[in-house]
Amino acid sequence: MKAVLCKAFGPPESLVLEELPSPSPGKGQIVVTVKACSANFPDALIIQDKYQFKPKLPFSPGAEIGGIVKAVGEGVTAFKGGERILASIGWGGFAEEVAIDADRAYPIPDKMSYEEGSAFLMAYGTSYHALKDRAVLKPGESLLVMGAAGGVGLTAVELGAAMGAKVVAAASSEQKVEVAKSHGATAGLVYPSGEMSRDEQKAFSDAIKAATGGQGADVIYDPVGGAYAEPAFRAIAWKGRYLVIGFAAGDIPRLPLNLPLLKGASVVGVFWGQFAALEAEANRTNVKELLALYEKGAIKPHISARYPLAKAGQAIRDLMDRKATGKIVVTMGA
Repeated sequence: MKAVLCKAFGPPESLVLEELPSPSPGKGQIVVTVKACSANFPDALIIQDKYQFKPKLPFSPGAEIGGIVKAVGEGVTAFKGGERILASIGWGGFAEEVAIDADRAYPIPDKMSYEEGSAFLMAYGTSYHALKDRAVLKPGESLLVMGAAGGVGLTAVELGAAMGAKVVAAASSEQKVEVAKSHGATAGLVYPSGEMSRDEQKAFSDAIKAATGGQGADVIYDPVGGAYAEPAFRAIAWKGRYLVIGFAAGDIPRLPLNLPLLKGASVVGVFWGQFAALEAEANRTNVKELLALYEKGAIKPHISARYPLAKAGQAIRDLMDRKATGKIVVTMGA
């Protein structure tokens, strides 16, 4: 079988395509014939040795897959050969076959494609955990989504709308704002690219307040970080919740602690991977609820680009260069 490998830490261009032996399932595992694997921002970090999880070299990146169960290991009763599944696996997905722990997999709904399945768990799982469990988002509240057209941002827009919030989409271009509006945002604003002057920071804060009726955002969903964090927080509502999702802008921001004090606001960390590991049953409940929302048509992965396995590195590069709207998926062929 073919696999894209990280043999030395570095940029996406250093990844190589090689032929490897097919894996065998261990106890509690299944082997999956991978049909599609989405690219996610952690892929860009893990191949550069900048992520909290550090697999041994060589390894294949690719954290979530859609595929078919090929073989079942000892003790596995939940799946059998030939079943369609989706799974979040951490790494190993940019390959034609992969052995995974069976408890990481879920059956794919009949009408869901393998591509959609590979673009589902991480982004929707993160956003649903953030909005439902960490922010306790209520109908009628205002939700500001930063990076609103990105892989996780767009899912937060969809879920916020499905949960009855008034969603304000913030993105780096009018085109991306329009994409977010087509997925449920009721208002949008464009923030400047790169570092912001004091005047630009104030203008950004004022725009958020204006878009939320002058009250500020009840919940801020921020996968971007960098220079945008502080001006966004300055526009938070009384008792607002600021969700720390990630740092796509590159820099981890420093927030003056007088700001949460003055607003009675909370800074809330969101780490879906750890939540899924430590609170497995709660996570499985969330996934079932998300799949039900998909079945109802309330949410649907937005896939903006598809690449063959040999170009998996380009998929990661596009994410790093912030060229994607929604998700990018690598396909293994028919």
